[in-house]
Amino acid sequence: MSNTVDRTNAHTTNDEVAGVAGVTERVDTGPIDVQSATTRIDIDAVRRLLLGSWPEERLASRELAARPEMQKIEGLPYPEHRERALEQLRILVADGQVHRAFPKRLGGDDDHGGNIAGFEELVVGDPSHQIKSGVQWGLFGAAVLHLGTEKHHDAWLPAIMSLEVPGIFAMTETGHGSDVASIGTTATYDEATEEFVIDTPFRGAWKDYLGNAAVHGTAAVVFAQLITKNVNHGVHALYVPIRGEDGQFLPGIGGEDDGLKGGLNGIDNGRLHFTGVRVPRENLLNRYGDVAADGTYSSPIASPGRRFFTMLGTLVQGRVSLDGAATAASAIALQIAIEYGSQRRQFTAASDTDEEVLLDYQRHQRRLLPRLAQTYAHTFAHDKLLVTFDRVFSGEADSDTDRQDLETLAAALKPLSTWAALDTIQEAREACGGAGFLSENRLVGLRADLDVYVTFEGDNNVLLQLVAKRLLSDYSKRFRGADAGALARYVVEQAAGKAYHGSGLRSLGQTLKDFGNVRRSVGQLRETAVQRELLTDRVETMVADVAQRLRPATKLGKAEAAALFNAQQNELIEAARAHGELLEWEAFTEALEKTEDAGSRQVLTWLRDLFGLSLIEKHLSWYLIHGRLSPQRAQAIDAYINRLVARLRPHALDLVHAFGYEQRHVRAAITSGAEQERQDEARAYHRDLRASGSAPVDEKSLAKPDRPSLTS
Repeated sequence: MSNTVDRTNAHTTNDEVAGVAGVTERVDTGPIDVQSATTRIDIDAVRRLLLGSWPEERLASRELAARPEMQKIEGLPYPEHRERALEQLRILVADGQVHRAFPKRLGGDDDHGGNIAGFEELVVGDPSHQIKSGVQWGLFGAAVLHLGTEKHHDAWLPAIMSLEVPGIFAMTETGHGSDVASIGTTATYDEATEEFVIDTPFRGAWKDYLGNAAVHGTAAVVFAQLITKNVNHGVHALYVPIRGEDGQFLPGIGGEDDGLKGGLNGIDNGRLHFTGVRVPRENLLNRYGDVAADGTYSSPIASPGRRFFTMLGTLVQGRVSLDGAATAASAIALQIAIEYGSQRRQFTAASDTDEEVLLDYQRHQRRLLPRLAQTYAHTFAHDKLLVTFDRVFSGEADSDTDRQDLETLAAALKPLSTWAALDTIQEAREACGGAGFLSENRLVGLRADLDVYVTFEGDNNVLLQLVAKRLLSDYSKRFRGADAGALARYVVEQAAGKAYHGSGLRSLGQTLKDFGNVRRSVGQLRETAVQRELLTDRVETMVADVAQRLRPATKLGKAEAAALFNAQQNELIEAARAHGELLEWEAFTEALEKTEDAGSRQVLTWLRDLFGLSLIEKHLSWYLIHGRLSPQRAQAIDAYINRLVARLRPHALDLVHAFGYEQRHVRAAITSGAEQERQDEARAYHRDLRASGSAPVDEKSLAKPDRPSLTS
């Protein structure tokens, strides 16, 4: 990374002057923060914290992603990009890192957490080869590993691991994406031949958007409704050869190329359809459901619903890795924007000669630093998710409850990080002006490639609905079997809470306490316990309110109950989102407790406070409507966020450099030091011109009435 970053304007003064398009305005940011000016973070210590539980694996993967042959060439025609991505997969095979999650007896490491940690770092090279490798080993290979048994592992995994068999994960259909249980493809067992017959009986049942399907894939794991003895046993997976050695589709199989997409054009996405395609009975991946030679179905899980969710739960790693990859992309975007904002100058606001560094403007700080705080929160929350994932898949914590917790956590965090990545990259692009729109500075390409992450592995809104249902389930368990007294006490508490918050008693107390003193208003808001209470209270209240409104559903018919649930869907999803935000705040707070260096702990505490207060500011209407905050204290939040971003301004570069990405990872021309050289050259030119006495006179200075005419 460049070491030529200008730090001469790293501190915000008492009377910062902001200028926009030639208009100047004085902005009072309060007294100079001596503590901020003297405090520094230990970049190496914070970097170790951000690297999480698998630092070696992350660093090894970053080394790989820094190789020129592993990096995206912007503007490459998509047929060439596809072939380049395939060659990059061959490099991954030679490196061996992508085999970490596979069994040791087959050349893997049985290291599930380390595998994901390394995999998600590949996004800094080219998101296309990251996702294409995810299709090959994280979906296609993982389906054989987790849904198949040892005979399947021995038969197919070696060729999958070596890329001898490029594969397809054929779950999504044109007509069904997130609703996997309703897919239309069928696999009907023929007892006479002991084969499954696979069909896509209508156009909507075609398998669609499949990586490796258009060109490279030679086999697929196909998800279909398993039918035997005229009974549909729900969705199961089968290993199906797709293409012959000549690269052509096998009999009964057809397909189309999805063609040019909005991003990720190194992946050959396509669609497949099947007509009477026969595969042997042994090709059923039968860990959770099997069919005997005579057509008898058996499963170790009696409940069809639980069996379905258990099967899908084994593939949760896709959501886990997307959460981490999106967070890495946000970090890269912020490093580009903050480094550029620390060098690029615009408007002579506080000086008659020198222009101001962009990041010294309050608005620029408000645009980027809260998103930096959010990315830190995502990073810490992701590591907790990854540790949970590793404990489940290693067998250390493998109960039904453990798996449900993992699925809920992944479903809560993946939407927040992928949405945040799009928002952060776009804001970073705009913060870099026209330079941000050039492909050489990566932001537009990164934004295009990350776009589909919000619908990969489940649409974000659908995932949050799954989280909301879990929250409702946990809420109902609170009262399952409770006696009348417990329920009565809860009703009284709810009523009292509504009276307390809703009547204005609490806000009145805050107003009297806070009146006329903004500093007193924010005094409590920066306390960890108060932030936790506000964020937790919002989640609990939202869940309780929706649960109470849904209580009549148990006594309604199916249509009426569905209508009632639909009427609460938006509130449910918002409650789940609030839950995810709380989890991220808690993860950030836990990370603070691990920070031993005093300076780092102080700066990270300010950053955590910025994250927490930004969440409260985002949902300020809820806190005001529900009487959780007085108008005086709500107003103080905005003022204190302004103080926090000014306080964090001197540390912005250190905080992005702590992510550990070097210039060979970032690869943006505007972070190479060239911008700083241009600015230095321009300042030196004007300085020398003024010193020479030959600088032209500014016309505006001639208009002053007290200045004598040059001709008099």
